Amino acid sequence: MHMTASKTPPADPHPRITVLGGSAEGPAGLDRLAGLGDIRIATDEVSLRDALPGTEILLVTDFRTDALEAAWPAADRLQWVHAASAGVDQLMFDALIESDIPVTNAQGIFDRSIAEYVLGAILMFAKDTRNNIRYQQERRWVHRDTETVAGKRVLVAGAGSIGRRIGALCRAVDMHVTGIARRAREADDVFEAIHAADDLDTHLAEADYVVVAAPLTEATENWFDAGRFRAMAGHARFINIGRGPIVVTEDLVAALNDGEIAGAALDVFEQEPLPADHPLWGMDNVLMSAHMAGDFIGWREALIDQFIDNLARWQAGEPLFNRVSKKHGYAPGGG
Repeated sequence: MHMTASKTPPADPHPRITVLGGSAEGPAGLDRLAGLGDIRIATDEVSLRDALPGTEILLVTDFRTDALEAAWPAADRLQWVHAASAGVDQLMFDALIESDIPVTNAQGIFDRSIAEYVLGAILMFAKDTRNNIRYQQERRWVHRDTETVAGKRVLVAGAGSIGRRIGALCRAVDMHVTGIARRAREADDVFEAIHAADDLDTHLAEADYVVVAAPLTEATENWFDAGRFRAMAGHARFINIGRGPIVVTEDLVAALNDGEIAGAALDVFEQEPLPADHPLWGMDNVLMSAHMAGDFIGWREALIDQFIDNLARWQAGEPLFNRVSKKHGYAPGGG
């Protein structure tokens, strides 16, 4: 089977578009695609195998699915895969990587919401909000002094689109922000310095807050382990809004229990949903949410609108935006 990326407008102005998602109705906002193509919906490997023959464009709205890899042999006309998510790690299987079919993602849609989540977590730690809520529930008046965030140091591990927006909000409250990227880059209006990933250990001890905003790739899987937590300052807080497998959860729990770091805010986990008996649930120095940091009211419709914008470029034979580097597993140029 030989498939090539489209460089000219398709002969059919109404291409066959298959939407791979979790429900037979398709995602919210799917009605916006009416009239733009022959729309098919698949929910699993079986229905995707039936839908793929003749499909030119695949819109993946379930970023956890492995159905595409399983159904891949049925794809005979595929010209473009779009992931309605920032992370594309589940789509990076060998056959797709080795093909010349472009993959695009939803870079930009979730940036602001995730950045607000991170800043909110930082402020919750600084103002001891968790204990305020606990004391309110206990009807106890407990006065304490709390921290300010101005002048504190934030290390953003993942200096792409989301990382930059996190850095910009932290700069807005007078925090010092440095970044970690695949390669070192010049400082800019967000990052006071951008260090290479190979130098991460050197800079962990300098940070009051370490924020993981990197995609899950071979290079970042198990990136934060016992050694990295030992390298952090004892008063530092760890925030993960990237992907769960970037962190060795067992090592994080040990670091929190042993006082090697002061706290953690976690939106993503190695296992999702997190089992009810997991020790993280009961830890007083941990803030948790259910993989929802980027999910603002209206995000599903925004994803469809972004896809429609890219579809117009595809139909006009123009370069697609948010094109993913299949070698690295993310869309470069997050500035």
